[in-house]
Amino acid sequence: MKTAQATTPKFNDPLMVEVVSHCWNYSHLLAYQLSSVVKSPPTRLKLTLTVCFCEEDKSTVELLEFFAALTIPNVTWNWQPLTRAELMRRAIGRHRAARRSTADWVWFTDCDLLFHQGCLDGLADALAGRTEALFFPGEERCTSMLASDDAMLTAATAESKFVEIDPARFEVQRPKKATGPLQVVRGDLARQFGYCGAIRCYQTPTDGWRKTYEDRAFRWLLGSHGTPIDVPGVYRIKHIEKGRYHGPKLMRRLRSEIRQAKAR
Repeated sequence: MKTAQATTPKFNDPLMVEVVSHCWNYSHLLAYQLSSVVKSPPTRLKLTLTVCFCEEDKSTVELLEFFAALTIPNVTWNWQPLTRAELMRRAIGRHRAARRSTADWVWFTDCDLLFHQGCLDGLADALAGRTEALFFPGEERCTSMLASDDAMLTAATAESKFVEIDPARFEVQRPKKATGPLQVVRGDLARQFGYCGAIRCYQTPTDGWRKTYEDRAFRWLLGSHGTPIDVPGVYRIKHIEKGRYHGPKLMRRLRSEIRQAKAR
């Protein structure tokens, strides 16, 4: 891996960036992410927004159809259907997207993250002339842990539409490393190594959602925790109840309480 990182890649001008997201029962969050791109499209880079989804998730399918009908300057929509068992392992969709990507940089993220005003152009500025393997935004703005009936979470549940956040509800946080939704990797390395492609457990479909520890393995494989960069407009919606989990109501409630405790 060190040999690969030492090479000098050739970048396009303007830069080509691919964002890889995924969604299962989170269309009400994905609506914010896609809306943020429509409302603040990039002018200094070319963006491909890849969303891994499952056609069983009808709300997400309808949302993707709504946005697919829109033509946005410098933005290419790329919807990638997976089986439900494949989608339950986040690394599977990420790995496939990484190996197929033609971008200069690949940003692995989650559907609860927004690219608000100035974010994508700020990313272009921050990456200009850089060749390190892995980056992450040095600052993000997050909500508190929102309950399922919070107005921000219910705004896009009834129909597919544009939605907008209230920035006042977000507080600044400063990540220390490239965690799950904040991983920006060089495109040539993404194509060469994929995303934990050599680790069997992370590429094995499963019936239920698996905890996303693979970002730790990914950092280990790259030999880096990532380098922070100054990217404005990175917002993330935190939420108590996880739509991706299933099972008895008591167990779902217990998971929600654990998440609240961790947040505190």
